[in-house]
Amino acid sequence: MNDYLLKAVEEARIGVENQDGGPFGAVVVLNGKIVGVGHNQVLISNDPTAHAEVMAIRDACKNLHTHDLSDCIIYSTSEPCPMCLSAIIWSNIKEVYFGTNRKEVGKIGFRDDKIYKYFEDNQKDLLNVKEIKSSECQHLLDDYQNEIY
Repeated sequence: MNDYLLKAVEEARIGVENQDGGPFGAVVVLNGKIVGVGHNQVLISNDPTAHAEVMAIRDACKNLHTHDLSDCIIYSTSEPCPMCLSAIIWSNIKEVYFGTNRKEVGKIGFRDDKIYKYFEDNQKDLLNVKEIKSSECQHLLDDYQNEIY
């Protein structure tokens, strides 16, 4: 087994043993060095966003003093859910390696497939999303752009 994936498994086991959350762990690697680690902490933190990949990204960003992980790789015990994939993309990580897939995770009760299905089929019974046009919201974007550029 890959050493980085093995470290992610070790991190996941810590979380399971402490009853922090589900059986998931992740590590962020930069130039062959682990710069961020995380395990699922949904239960301990009462935070549904405290997935292993998000926690590892947060740890790497804190340790590297940046929000840009462009040169990093992430290793996860399981295929990242859509939220975690989004966090990975937002952090500019370009490579992801994982040990089990979403179908295997679904067999033990996790519902990643429901979210993937929502995106594929626009499942209105799972979530209804609608745009409300707002000039104030647009002004907020315009003001931000003018301030930054």
